[in-house]
Amino acid sequence: MKKISIGLIGAVFAFCLFLPTACQTPAVPINPAERLPGGIATVFNDTPNAFGQPVDALERMDELHFFVGNSFFNQNWVTAPASTTARDGIGPFFNARSCSGCHFKDGRGRPPEFDGETTTGFLVRLSVVNPDGEVVPDPIYGGQLQDRSLEGISPEGTVLVSYEEIAGTFADGAPYSLRRPTYTFVNLAYGEMAENILISPRVANQMIGLGLLEAISAEAILAQADPDDQDGDGISGRPNWVIDTASGETVLGRFGWKANQPNLHQQTADAFLGDMGITTSLHPLDNCETLDCALIPHGGTPEIEDDDLDKVVLYVSTLAVPARPDWDDDTVVQGRELFMQANCSACHTPAWETGDHPTIASLSQQTIFPYTDLLLHDMGEGLADNRPDFEATGREWRTPPLWGLGLIETVNGHTTLLHDGRARNISEAILWHGGEGEASKQAFVNMTAEERDALIRFLESQ
Repeated sequence: MKKISIGLIGAVFAFCLFLPTACQTPAVPINPAERLPGGIATVFNDTPNAFGQPVDALERMDELHFFVGNSFFNQNWVTAPASTTARDGIGPFFNARSCSGCHFKDGRGRPPEFDGETTTGFLVRLSVVNPDGEVVPDPIYGGQLQDRSLEGISPEGTVLVSYEEIAGTFADGAPYSLRRPTYTFVNLAYGEMAENILISPRVANQMIGLGLLEAISAEAILAQADPDDQDGDGISGRPNWVIDTASGETVLGRFGWKANQPNLHQQTADAFLGDMGITTSLHPLDNCETLDCALIPHGGTPEIEDDDLDKVVLYVSTLAVPARPDWDDDTVVQGRELFMQANCSACHTPAWETGDHPTIASLSQQTIFPYTDLLLHDMGEGLADNRPDFEATGREWRTPPLWGLGLIETVNGHTTLLHDGRARNISEAILWHGGEGEASKQAFVNMTAEERDALIRFLESQ
């Protein structure tokens, strides 16, 4: 019964505080099945389209629905009324015209590199604490700043990002530098934000393997939790209990940077509304905090029908996980041992068994290797956004899966990591770990250059 950290290379209260090579922990033999991290839902593809491949074992109708869902995921939504009635009704405010506008090639977004740059897959969540102590959306700008809008309507505003370089040194004297972001809102069209505004910048994550994560039983995830740190290892992974909008019940969250989404249906419907202004049966009302919705043309009620939404959900559920390259390379094996010795695996749990997926048989009873526990961990003040999300505190983040990590540059042309893209590479992502990940970070800092390279090589093999 235990759990642990967060960040992108998750750590935990380390097993070794100094050089991992000083620890005499026996090496854990690598499982040859790790070559297929998605089990039967693994695909052999290391091209720029590696994240966009369907699970091979889909049934015939699911395969057909996958490609329909792919169409809805990639094609732009347009202003209503339009002749393309199945895809009209975007806005009035939005961040992207399509799902792939944030998840380009089903991959990962990044923050803007300079003022005014239009990026794919970056947004800022907003909230305030009301007099009753409840965390609610900003009264003017809602739960998310939307920087685009319909013609004739002013966008809500623009966020600018600047960075401060923070110098540091590894134990062997090698220098490094981290960048700390600062966010400024300009061109706010509808008034000032609340004085007590809470913000959380987010980049879109890659889409692979989501249906497999949904197929892990809640009981198995909860068995990993140790919210009171009863074993005294300094790591206390916690579940986030969230609201299932369809049923109104409180259930386990497992998706999103703070595990604030219980399932892919709700996550997809929320993204349609928040990112594109597209209504669904789950969210039938437009985002019109500052406008009279009755005066805004819309694309029907709802703007995407349940049957089409279900096809998009099937699509995002059945994107296959790329096979691991060089999984048995000597340097990769050494890096995996260092990963274990530094106790990174306390949060980034290597292996899971999926249970019964309710609709997609090929995702059931699979041995998978996502390297995540799907739990919340305190990652320290350096990564804190100070914005609660259900039971997640402003310092807690869900452990992100590591599968596909080494292909982000191939698919999306960059290597930025962490929830806001501040880390420019894997090494920086590790070095931002604090809180429950502090000891594992220190283990990394105290490694030799050769050991650090081996650990990163292992992570690039994911």
